[in-house]
Amino acid sequence: MKTYVLASQNKHKANEIKQILGEDFNIITMDEAGLENFKIIEDGKTFEENASKKASQVFEKLGIPTIADDSGLCVEYLGGRPGIYTARFAGENATDEMNINKLLSELEGVEFEKRRAEFVCAIALIERSLADIKIFKGICPGYIITERRGNSGFGYDPVFYYPEYKATLAEIGDNIKNKISHRYKALKNFSEYLKMS
Repeated sequence: MKTYVLASQNKHKANEIKQILGEDFNIITMDEAGLENFKIIEDGKTFEENASKKASQVFEKLGIPTIADDSGLCVEYLGGRPGIYTARFAGENATDEMNINKLLSELEGVEFEKRRAEFVCAIALIERSLADIKIFKGICPGYIITERRGNSGFGYDPVFYYPEYKATLAEIGDNIKNKISHRYKALKNFSEYLKMS
């Protein structure tokens, strides 16, 4: 079993990745790898740039295979915002609640058909060298509804409506979400690449 350090301190994200990848992969967080107070400034212009930067900095410190993910919500009506600012849409220390409130207020009065959105995930992988970074992408399409529904998931899941299930990501539960999410699709590409390499 191969060990990868995840360039993140987000336990939700780490658990989601572990669930999706399964038992063939040992994923450890930065904290578990001994980088508890290591800060990475995410100043890239795209999800791919931010994922690459996170993976590079952690790999440089530890020298072991590293994966990093950068993901977020892109709303068509808002010109792709919040995008790379998804986690801090309502400010630097914004909670999920604050971010959702800001999103709903910016979309107030906008009809359902114009509330198209997608979750985007870019995963960067560095195995042996900083000069060799692989990127894997995944997209989950849906709509932003006008009120919160459901209790599972995190982030914007309660207002992200997935048409195929006629439910929000917070209503369908982790088992189903982890088979359709943007992160699942990116990780599926990632694990298929590893099986072939």
